[in-house]
Formats: sequence, C-alpha cells, structure tokens
Amino acid sequence: MGIPELGSAAVLLYRWTVVHQSLTPAALSRAAAETGISEHESHRALGSLLDACLLQEVPATTGDPGVRWQPVSPQAAAGQLLSDRDAALRAQEEALRTRRRQIQEQHDGLAALMPVYLQARQHAFPQGTIDHLPDKFAVRTLLTEVIDSCHSEVLVSKDGGSFPVAALREALPRDLALLERGIRMRSLYQHATRFDQPTRTHAEHLVAAGAQIRTLPEVLPQMIIVDQALALLPARSGGALIIREPDLLAYLLDVYERDWAHATPYATGPHAAQAVSQTMRQTILVMLAKGIKDDTIARRLGISLRTCRRHVSELLDTLGAHSRFEAGVIAERRGLTRHPASPPLPVPATEAAPDTVRPDPVPSCTVCGAALPTRAAGRATGRPARYCSPKCRSRAYRTRKSPRDALPQADTAQPSRNPPSA
Repeated sequence: MGIPELGSAAVLLYRWTVVHQSLTPAALSRAAAETGISEHESHRALGSLLDACLLQEVPATTGDPGVRWQPVSPQAAAGQLLSDRDAALRAQEEALRTRRRQIQEQHDGLAALMPVYLQARQHAFPQGTIDHLPDKFAVRTLLTEVIDSCHSEVLVSKDGGSFPVAALREALPRDLALLERGIRMRSLYQHATRFDQPTRTHAEHLVAAGAQIRTLPEVLPQMIIVDQALALLPARSGGALIIREPDLLAYLLDVYERDWAHATPYATGPHAAQAVSQTMRQTILVMLAKGIKDDTIARRLGISLRTCRRHVSELLDTLGAHSRFEAGVIAERRGLTRHPASPPLPVPATEAAPDTVRPDPVPSCTVCGAALPTRAAGRATGRPARYCSPKCRSRAYRTRKSPRDALPQADTAQPSRNPPSA
C-alpha cells in the first residue's frame, strides 16, 4: 500500500515528540540521547515519521523562525495519508457494482426467453422432453408462468420439518390466488411440520382456502406436478429438472398417489397431534431396530438431532432397554417394528360403533414381552401373573425404585432442556 514501515527507533522518537509536544533540529540530538538511539537512526526515524504524516511541520513565526515539527494523532495521519486512496477504491467499487448490475440485467433478459425455448422444444418433441434449468431465477420464472397457466390441479411434495419464513411469505399469495381460481391443490408434508409454528400457520391458511394437505413421516424431496403434464424436480447440480416425458410423469404420479393414500389429513386439534406423534415414534423405533444412526433418523424425519435423541431415550426407558440393540430385540418380540401405517383421526366415543367388540389381549410379560406360563387348573391364582420368570420380576422391581413415566406425547418443536444421549 506504500505506507512506510515504522521501526522501533521511529516509535521511540514519536513518543518523545508527543511527550514534549514538538521537535526541532536542535532537539533531535537530545531526543536521540534520551531515547537511546544513535544520531543516524534518529535522522532515519524523522524521515519515516514525516512520510507517515505523524509529524507535521509548523510554519515559522516571527518569534520562532526555525523549523519545528508538531506530532499528529495516528487517526488524523491515516485520514490524511489514505484519503485519496480510499476515495479511489470507493470509485472502483461503484464501477464494479454498476458493471455487475449490467451483467445481471443482461442475464435476466436472456433467462426471460427460457419459457419460449421450452415451449418450442415441446412443439418440436411432442412425445415429451426432460430439460434442466441452471439456476433459481430461471426456476422461479418458469414456475410463475406455469402456475399462472394452470388449468386443473397442482401437486406438491416438500420434505423437511420446517420451511423458511421468507419462502412461506412469498408462496402464500401465489397459492391463495391459485385456489381462488378454482384450481385443486394437494400438498404432502412431513409430520414434523405440524410442530413448526410458521409452517403450521401457512398450512392453516391454505386449508381454510380449500387446499388439501396431508403428512407422512417421510416424503419425496421437493416436487411439483402441474396438470399432470409437467413436473419440476430438484437437480443435484443446481436448478431444477423439467419433466414432460409421459412415462416418467406417469411413474411420478403413481408414486405421489401411493403416498397420498397412506398420508394423514392435516389437522390442528390435540388428537391429531397425538396420533402423528405416535406414528413418528413408531417410525423412530423401526429405524432404531434397523441400526440407523440418530443423525440419519433426524434428517429423514425432518427433526433436530436433539429431539431425535430425546425420543430415542424415552423409547429405551419405555421398553426397559439399556441399549439400542436390546430395544430392537424387545421391539421385534412385541411386534412393534412393523412398518407404521398412518393413523386415522380418532373418532369420539359418541360416534363409535356400539357393537364393536375388542378381543382380549394375549397376556405377556410386561418386561420382555414373552408369553406368561399357564397355571394349573383349580389353583388359587390371586392377582394375575405379570412376569414370566423371577429374573423379570427382579428387574421390574429395580425399575420401580427409579420410576419412569409412561410413553409421553412427542413435541418435536420444543426439545428438552437436557437431552439424554441415545
């Protein structure tokens, strides 16, 4: 940058000048002696201080016609020395911003031709095409045009436990306008979105406007299908893929309809949250029995790692297991590792069928889940048996000494303050 380097001699001379408020040629020798530097070093230090604008020559007066230098603060010296360079850099930055703005305008002008290009390719290849949009701007431009020209239905699949507030704020007016035109809109979210306040509020607005929203433990990555004729899929290299190929579209529609049939309708009541919580915990139990790690489970279910570990710890406590492997064995014995189906919304007691008969549950050990031994006929049984062996009875007694709660309701939005390790 052309700023002169200040050695130790220059620093000592500058400090001496600040203390004595000025420096003259006659006092230079005394300053060198008092600071412990040589005469040669004092002259070099004086030149460095003058080049760095730390010493400023005072105009001669009638009473003091000799040369005299006055110390200048480092801040004032920096402003005096670097003001011209700072102004030049600011001018260069402004020129760069102007140039970047011009390049962006040219890029936007060319990207605006993307719909024309895609329409022409669709006309040239009526059997269907697969195209790649390189960036988010091109995706937004095409998505806006496709949504505006939609005639019947829009299908949406979004993974993740929560969505950015800015994205929700941008999408809500567009989705509401779509519903006002009478377009059918169906969306698949993950169960975890029910516990995220911004996403839940967004979903409630859409449901009130006529949209249909359902949730699953896991859904396909972000996908949009418009009028069963065009699909947008995320591309790993960035941007999105535009699918118009009929066979591939039919496959995506079949996958979507399968997930839709197994999904749970979106609701905000406490009973719906309870059913979804149980489904999520059963899904965690299935993944736990398969040996899947906590971070993978959290990523697939769209919840935080801390919340996932809290659920795993509660499942271990509920099953009475001391390790993940033991929890998987107990879950297999009890038949808890079957693939969880989406639970229906609970029916109030007044609406239940009066002639419904529930079969008596098969008695099993409350610790390991094994079948209980049968007792001899005619024997006074007293209380019904609860344990299959003395070992299980002893284990249950030790567990009661440190009581645990039954399986609590999940709340993926608020993790516990002290999450136990899985």
